[in-house]
Amino acid sequence: MLITLLFVALLAFYVAWNLGANDVANAMGTSVGSKAVTLKQALIIAGVLEFTGAVLFGHEVTETLATKIANPALFAATPQIFVTGMVTVLISCGVWLQIATSRGLPVSSSHAVVGAIAGFSWVALGVGAIDWASIGLISIGWVLTPLISGAIAALFYSQIKHWILDQPNQVVQLQEWIPWLSTLLLGVFGVIVLPSLTEPLTNFVIEQVGFTIPSHDIPLLTGAVAAVGLTIISWRQLNNLGEVEEKSLPQTQELPLIQNLKSKIQNPVERVFGRFQLLSACFVAFAHGSNDVGNAIAPLAAIVYINRTGSVPIDGITIPLWILILGGAGIVGGLAVWGKKVIATIGENIIALQPSSGFCAELATATTILIASRLGLPVSTSHALVGGVVGIGLVQNIKSIKFQTLKGIAAAWLITIPVSAALSAAIFSIAQILFF
Repeated sequence: MLITLLFVALLAFYVAWNLGANDVANAMGTSVGSKAVTLKQALIIAGVLEFTGAVLFGHEVTETLATKIANPALFAATPQIFVTGMVTVLISCGVWLQIATSRGLPVSSSHAVVGAIAGFSWVALGVGAIDWASIGLISIGWVLTPLISGAIAALFYSQIKHWILDQPNQVVQLQEWIPWLSTLLLGVFGVIVLPSLTEPLTNFVIEQVGFTIPSHDIPLLTGAVAAVGLTIISWRQLNNLGEVEEKSLPQTQELPLIQNLKSKIQNPVERVFGRFQLLSACFVAFAHGSNDVGNAIAPLAAIVYINRTGSVPIDGITIPLWILILGGAGIVGGLAVWGKKVIATIGENIIALQPSSGFCAELATATTILIASRLGLPVSTSHALVGGVVGIGLVQNIKSIKFQTLKGIAAAWLITIPVSAALSAAIFSIAQILFF
């Protein structure tokens, strides 16, 4: 069994590696494409935040995936078949994500997991074991997610374009809009990230101090203070940009990210948007690490539980820290080694992006995912971000959109579930012949 665990751990690392190479483009692709950060800086920033999010907050999603996607009660009498099925899920998802990444195509790892589970469940227990309602919701999400995100991005960008970018005095207009942009940014991303970040502090205040407060008070206070702070800092940066250019400070007196923004982006308004976009990309990377790491390590967590208890996890499981670290390390490694192609597709090969447009795309993506999460709809960050980028292209100029790239992306979306299901079914069938 130890050899089996080592093999499964390697498979989970392999899936996390491919997930990092493909999905992390959702966080950093637009920032690289708009020149807000270099590729090297994006890899470092995303690596740190993805790993932190995976290790600190990846256990909840992992627990859900390990116990709620496939009905574990159906496998209660045959835990070994459940283990074999989870192994086929890892192999199928890893292979498909690697194929998509090698072609620079952003696909949904969540959809690959669902397809793989459907594939092995069909072979093991028959067509009735598949949750067709979930498959139907995901199929609806294919269509709705990019449309909703595209509409939101077009709305955001059209307003910024009208009230700031197309005005004769952009700097004055941006000064008036900075408080609203700060509130919007930290409001949307704060709802995603802050409740998880501040939960330990809230629990400490309630349990140790004995002061009962609503669970959302500390996140709201933190978000409000951060919005005011971001507004003040952005005002100062906007006022000082001209002075900094005139003084031509030596590079040793500036942060590397500020150097990059100065050298790559000449427009002072776009430089401020570049900082907003960089902050939004950091939020996306952290949230992605805490959420999607479960796609890679949930099967491993389930197998470790079965190995320890001899039974299939039904009500819930505790995720060992070493599994979270394994998943986070895999994501970072895949991002660093293989992530360039998908980042290029998202950031450069659909439309040409500026920081203002990239910021709107990321904000629209986060808003769409947030709405979907509140409605309980399974959606893909990849779908949302591509839709957001296309929505901005429609506002700018429909001719600027590279539809050939979109055809390849759409084809990859459509075949993700069928391909991962077929792979899983085939591998599970072979395993049944060899081992059962």
